[in-house]
Amino acid sequence: MNILAISGSTKSNSTSHHILNHIKSIYRSHLVLNIFDGIDKLPHFNPGIADEDLPKEVLDFRNRIAVADGVIFCTPEYVFSIPGSLKNAIEWCVSTTVFSHKPTAIIVAAASGEKAYESLGLIMTTIETILPEESKLLIQGAKGKVNTTGEITDSDTLEQIERVIQSLVATIEDENKRPTKLR
Repeated sequence: MNILAISGSTKSNSTSHHILNHIKSIYRSHLVLNIFDGIDKLPHFNPGIADEDLPKEVLDFRNRIAVADGVIFCTPEYVFSIPGSLKNAIEWCVSTTVFSHKPTAIIVAAASGEKAYESLGLIMTTIETILPEESKLLIQGAKGKVNTTGEITDSDTLEQIERVIQSLVATIEDENKRPTKLR
């Protein structure tokens, strides 16, 4: 199973990256988790650029989403919302269907995170991902649950992450069983 993981943080040692690396490590025998680390290399979204002139970074990002069986977003909260770099990345995909009916999980890891959690959930609905309630996680007080070496030290958080991954995998398996719609 091929999962694309997208961190909303551009810092390589962020809590979001630590959580995604934990998931990659724990589930490596069951999942191929590719962490996209080019979010800061995507240019500012410009809807006026014609498809044939799209930057290669944008085409690569879209392709990674298209070939993935599912997507995991893990993000901090900046100024009561998702980081601008994450919103920018998603906006590059709005005119496509790469996220449409894509099994998705979201994890917001922040001090509070409520507004980013609500915002990311709304965006996922707007771009038509498949996002069951069990595939959503808000980790409040994240800095106290993930130490500086990247270890998740809170047992409840570990269990909640496991639930999210199990839900994402089940959603992907369910989608793979659906017959292809012919028009």
